[in-house]
Amino acid sequence: MPSSTSSAITLNINGEKHTLPVDHRTTLLDALRERLDLTGTKKGCDQGQCGACTVLLDGRRAVSCLQLAVAAEGREITTIEGVADGDELHPVQQAFLDLDGYQCGYCTPGQICSALGVIKEHAAGWPSAATDDVRPEAGPPPLTADEIRERMSGNLCRCGAYVSIVQAVARAAEAEAEGARAGTEAAV
Repeated sequence: MPSSTSSAITLNINGEKHTLPVDHRTTLLDALRERLDLTGTKKGCDQGQCGACTVLLDGRRAVSCLQLAVAAEGREITTIEGVADGDELHPVQQAFLDLDGYQCGYCTPGQICSALGVIKEHAAGWPSAATDDVRPEAGPPPLTADEIRERMSGNLCRCGAYVSIVQAVARAAEAEAEGARAGTEAAV
């Protein structure tokens, strides 16, 4: 008789499908690290407070220590291992490297995944607690240092690289915006 507390699931991680049996109580973080050897996602507090385990689920940020693996089935999961394009770093990764947005590096994968979500949310016009004008017609607020700090506040860095992290997110967001503008101009 099959166990009622476990089942086989298929996770779509970084564009690749992985089928594995899991206990229904297994977190996505533990499935990634312990079952699939995707150790870029870090286990920090294991309580959803530090952000070290941040991944993208369908393009949105999620702390994987609070997400059950079974609930992630059928969703597009992006971990730090899936951010770069082959040997070419993603602009967010490059900005973190160029501006020393990491020190020990433990929180960096979660910071980068969160930054990817922040940039996408901002470009879509989503307000934050630091946004002055939250009316939809106001459009995206300026991506100031205060906006970035507020939006990245769920990710902690024990080394205190926050100034460099804010600069890296700002640079990557500007590069992303320039790329979008260039794409729009090329289409015209």
